[in-house]
Amino acid sequence: MWKRIALIFMLLLFVPNMILAQGFTLPSDKKHQKIRFELINNLIIIPVEINGVELTFILDSGVSKPILFNLSQSDSVPINNVSEVTIRDLGDGEPMKALSSKGNSFTLGDAKNYSQDLYVVMDRGIDFSTSLGIPVHGIMGYDLFRDFIVEVNYNSKKLKLHNPELYTYKERRNRQTIPLTVERRKAYVEGTVLMKDTANIPVKLLVDTGSSDALWLFPEPEKGLEIPEKNYEDHLGRGLSGDIYGKRSKIDGVQIGDFKLDEAKVAFPYRESFQGLDSLGDRNGSLGGEVLKRFNMVFDYARGLVTLKKNGNFNEPFQYNLAGIDLQHNGLRYIAERIADANGLVKEDQADSFGNVQILLENKTRLSLVPEIVVSGIRAGSPAAEAGLREGDVILAVNGKRVHQYKLQEILKMINEKEGKRIKVLIERYNQDLLFTFVLKKMFDDD
Repeated sequence: MWKRIALIFMLLLFVPNMILAQGFTLPSDKKHQKIRFELINNLIIIPVEINGVELTFILDSGVSKPILFNLSQSDSVPINNVSEVTIRDLGDGEPMKALSSKGNSFTLGDAKNYSQDLYVVMDRGIDFSTSLGIPVHGIMGYDLFRDFIVEVNYNSKKLKLHNPELYTYKERRNRQTIPLTVERRKAYVEGTVLMKDTANIPVKLLVDTGSSDALWLFPEPEKGLEIPEKNYEDHLGRGLSGDIYGKRSKIDGVQIGDFKLDEAKVAFPYRESFQGLDSLGDRNGSLGGEVLKRFNMVFDYARGLVTLKKNGNFNEPFQYNLAGIDLQHNGLRYIAERIADANGLVKEDQADSFGNVQILLENKTRLSLVPEIVVSGIRAGSPAAEAGLREGDVILAVNGKRVHQYKLQEILKMINEKEGKRIKVLIERYNQDLLFTFVLKKMFDDD
């Protein structure tokens, strides 16, 4: 059962120094801690216990300190040693006020940190749960990568937090270990991008497990990093400081070590999304989850190494928003379903796999309380926009399949299945059911 969270601010007047060990540790005889994760929209979702309360976090290698958000007012998380600060993240919004907290207990299995700093963002508008389809309470990354050798197996959806003192490197086939540069609590790799009619361009890329996208590049015409002629404007995502927009396109390829990905999906975020960052330095872009999930990886921040092995996702095609709509959860709604067959007999399999509230009526109809899925954004000129769909439309069914039976990411996949497919979407608008049809078009014409 997911807990709804509020905050109780506690000033620690006295804490024995002996329990305030710095950083995450494992028991001295334990080699590693395994953690199962969910992979949703290319993001790693992990369970974390904070001061005794179970929460859910995105593992974000691009964030320096854990950040709590999406906090409601029922249960409580005790937060220690609080002061007010201002923080800035990616996005086009203003800097935000947050709370800085010290001396918190973080637990992931047997991995524990009794003196963890964190930030708490109080802005109610920051909520990634609606777009991911599950409750998410925060993001964390650097502290785990700093204190452990972190093995990410995207195939089995498992993390291994290895005790660095007990970890042994082994020579194995089909793996490659390359340099990893850690600067200001962020990790970078060197790579090469292959642009049309341009020589291969060396790039320095942020390793960002907290981005669901594939590859971001900053336009630098003097280096040959120019936005391809075939592109379109798109909503690239949302940071804590607001929405991120830019141009989306594809390039001939991207190469990391000896591994090359052809026809790579790329985005060129607008510079205003980065206006709050002190400096980009010599960084040329980012590697996000849609690239990273193609490898099983071992991160060794202390030695400055990362080991790559391609997995079953390696040759998957890159995914585009072909329909041109974004979806999100928007509260709950009741649906009515008849649970009897033509002879009036109640069907046997009436178990509700979603844990939804149900009311059974005398006429053998079931009312179920299910998540409401709405269009949260729509791209101008897209097939869905041209068909007449609008922001705020409630999605009822896709190609005849009632959406309450599916997870949010499964619905998005149905709507964007493949180029050339005809999509039928049943929606509710102003208490009317409307059916729209459109065909998924190629994002970029073949040369």
